Amino acid sequence: MYYTRLITMNFGPGMRSAAEKVADTFAAIYKTMKGFRGATFFADHETGECGALTVWESREDAEAATASLWPKLQEIAHGMLKGPPTVRVFELYEPKVYDYEHVTRED
Repeated sequence: MYYTRLITMNFGPGMRSAAEKVADTFAAIYKTMKGFRGATFFADHETGECGALTVWESREDAEAATASLWPKLQEIAHGMLKGPPTVRVFELYEPKVYDYEHVTRED
């Protein structure tokens, strides 16, 4: 069973390059961490909201990432964030069988 770590933050409008710098920095760091399985970064550049969804082998690995990365985030993003980041950890569920080709959307 895997766990996800969802972190969101707000740099404010017009801060795309700052958000991308933070994402690039953390993408490299994540690869070196125990239990890391993958990451997806996302952003709404109009509002400045952005974040990352990372996947970890255990809840302990996800929580250890938060503890060890928090000082690095404060160092890199100091003075740029419009408020404190939020971090949540969730158990990851993947359906045993899911056929994406046959999913239909009703309008």
